Amino acid sequence: MTKNRLIGLLAATVLLAGGAACSAGEPSSGKTYTIGVANFLLSGPYFSGMDAAITAQAKTKSTGELTVKTISTDANGDAAKLAADVEDLLSKNVDAIIISGGPLESAPAALNAIKAAGKPVVLVDRKFATGEYTSWIGPDNEAIGKQDGEFLVTRLGGKGKVAIIKGGPADNSIGLARTNGLKSSLSKAPGITIVEAPGFGGWSSDGALTIMENLLATNPDLSAVFCENDAMCLGAQRAVQTAGKSAQIVFAGVDGQLEALQAILTGGNYVVTGLNSPKVIGSLALDRTVEILGGATVEKDTVVPSPQITKDNAAQYIDPK
Repeated sequence: MTKNRLIGLLAATVLLAGGAACSAGEPSSGKTYTIGVANFLLSGPYFSGMDAAITAQAKTKSTGELTVKTISTDANGDAAKLAADVEDLLSKNVDAIIISGGPLESAPAALNAIKAAGKPVVLVDRKFATGEYTSWIGPDNEAIGKQDGEFLVTRLGGKGKVAIIKGGPADNSIGLARTNGLKSSLSKAPGITIVEAPGFGGWSSDGALTIMENLLATNPDLSAVFCENDAMCLGAQRAVQTAGKSAQIVFAGVDGQLEALQAILTGGNYVVTGLNSPKVIGSLALDRTVEILGGATVEKDTVVPSPQITKDNAAQYIDPK
């Protein structure tokens, strides 16, 4: 074999090995990805937790061969600001964008700008009603509501008055899915009466505390309260405690917020929630984005399991961090 032919074969072998190492979904050596994280709002523990999880997962993905950086923005609940934030991220030439839409139902300006820039976009938790996206990762909210409802039917022995506290606004598809799931389970027990609280708790503890005070004034005989998220249940629970009705009324929530899990573990009147972990969803979203940037073919929609959490298993889901 001639020297030149040997060199050619060795070069071909190196190229083939390099091609195998950079298969679809895997980053090439020395690559840097900058991922923009456009948050509709960070004013709640769920959404700030999501952002923190994305940032933390980016650090774990950074190795000698790959560096993953994130740039986060906060629109403070303003859809126009979210669109402006996306434009700003694109001007920084990010490689992809993750959108945490919170209660926002659609973001056409933001999605259109990302599409025009030819960048991938991954949605977390919220799937917008309209617009094109690359991938979505989130929970089955109706299923969470159903399992909360099934638990309450058993806990109440199929009878009693159950109040529902909604986060709002009226067209919020996530809240609607959770409440509709709950109703579908409760409707199977003729002895249960449903009372929907007027107004919205705004997804916050303070907002739900006020709603709960009003509910107690008009429905002193409540047996249970379902809230569309844990934060509202924690506020409503305070109102019930102040009214001296903790032994009468039990609570069911959604998300798996740390304070809710701790309350459930004590064995008091907070009895059930459905896990909708921002840490899990945020971490998966960052992984998904890196896979897309690496050329992988990924699922369009990924539903993250939402296990039911009660006193029996709450301890295993508690992470003080």
